[in-house]
Amino acid sequence: MIRRESALGSKPALTNPGQAEPKGFSFLRHASPTLTAVLVDAGFFLKRALHVYGHQPPEVIARNLHKLALEHLNDDKGRRVSRLYRIFVYDAPPVAWKGHRPISKKAVDFGQSDAARWRLAFHEHLKCLRKVALRLGEIPTSQVSWQLKPEALKALAAGKQNWAAITDDAFHLNFRQKGVDMRIGLDIASLAYKRQINQIVLVSGDSDFVPAAKLARREGIDFVLDPMWSTIRPNLYEHIDGLKSVCPRPGKTNAKPAGKAG
Repeated sequence: MIRRESALGSKPALTNPGQAEPKGFSFLRHASPTLTAVLVDAGFFLKRALHVYGHQPPEVIARNLHKLALEHLNDDKGRRVSRLYRIFVYDAPPVAWKGHRPISKKAVDFGQSDAARWRLAFHEHLKCLRKVALRLGEIPTSQVSWQLKPEALKALAAGKQNWAAITDDAFHLNFRQKGVDMRIGLDIASLAYKRQINQIVLVSGDSDFVPAAKLARREGIDFVLDPMWSTIRPNLYEHIDGLKSVCPRPGKTNAKPAGKAG
């Protein structure tokens, strides 16, 4: 039997409904004035997660992302004070490029790599979590190329290494996600203009989202940034209503969330 812990009219998850709505506080589903949408830049989240949680299986990292999002519904004492609209996660499928190594010319299929399998499993686990919407961009394989790593280039320029000694390890595959940032910006604008929520929490540290944050604030949205304890640029801090990291602080235990008063 599927347990129903979610707000009236919403679809229960077929696997585990989680705790997107608080137990024992049914009045919050209707009376709380704050309705929150949590937007997560998965590329940023996964980089920070290595520092915060260490190397973990994809299902564990997916649950940690979900838990982080739900923590933003609570006050500093852990009491649920906001309702959840939805958790939006933005990422791109793993690169599925097939080609040859730059020096040895050995065939390689990145679509069958351990990293690709991990990312696909991460996406599948996210899809099963309560109130999570996965937004995927793309990685155009026509724009993928090998690039010399900065440390290798520096060693060559300094004369510490000669080109004849360069191996495949001195290169990395250079590619760029397409459409991820655009989807984040469009969703922020859509949520703000349609008045579907009155608070947005963005898990990111990218100052490219300043125009979207300014738009949301002009529409009366409370805009909170969670940089997961990373340092952000001053121009981004200026255009948000709150700064709050709710995950464990890397290298510290029992750290309280940091906040920009609001």
